Amino acid sequence: MAGHSKWANIKHRKAAQDAQRGKIFTKLIRELVTAAKIGGGDANSNPRLRAAIDKALSSNMTRDTINRAIERGVGGGDDTNMETKIYEGYGPGGTAVMVECLSDNANRTISQVRPSFTKCGGNLGTEGSVGYLFSKKGLILIESADEDALTEAAIEAGADDIQPQDDGSFEIYTAWEELGSVRDGIEAAGFKIENAEVTMIPSTTVDLDAETAPKLLRLIDMLEDCDDVQNVYHNGEISDEVAALL
Repeated sequence: MAGHSKWANIKHRKAAQDAQRGKIFTKLIRELVTAAKIGGGDANSNPRLRAAIDKALSSNMTRDTINRAIERGVGGGDDTNMETKIYEGYGPGGTAVMVECLSDNANRTISQVRPSFTKCGGNLGTEGSVGYLFSKKGLILIESADEDALTEAAIEAGADDIQPQDDGSFEIYTAWEELGSVRDGIEAAGFKIENAEVTMIPSTTVDLDAETAPKLLRLIDMLEDCDDVQNVYHNGEISDEVAALL
């Protein structure tokens, strides 16, 4: 599947996150606090909180920091009213782009998001303009494993699908609410999980050439640099050949 651009872009994104860890942690804490405030502090009964915890752990946030954020949300120590807002638009090459924001000021957020599209040759669309192209799923990435054993473990844990990749890695898809339990089952079977997150999977993809791909990556970087933006999803497909030229 595109939109995450498999291992090359996952690693690119993680390198970018490492370079701006402070900002990433601020966004993760915001999501932890909000998820706990809305659905309670028990990750077993709050799928959004469990997903936020998994993402924080994947970004090397400590358990102490995570627990403090959850306590803030549950204990009412944070009186900021954050709301989730999804913006949809078109990026370079006709790509579909979805921007997930968490904000207490919609006017400030749109003033950050809209110029990013404009500067990168895209445009912000209306609600529903590209959302129908995406499905919310849990995604688990495993760098290498025995395919038969992993498939058996994934099915046993409740996964919906497992897709081997050309580089020997595996993408495992789940219902987003079941991501935590499926992850637990796969880890209990002895497999090392490289990354696990709730994401938006595109139903169709757009192949990007060496001229268009950098423009989309620039748009993603600009959006992710906005304080209110939590996640950016797209349906751009960057081939290994094009990625090697970037």
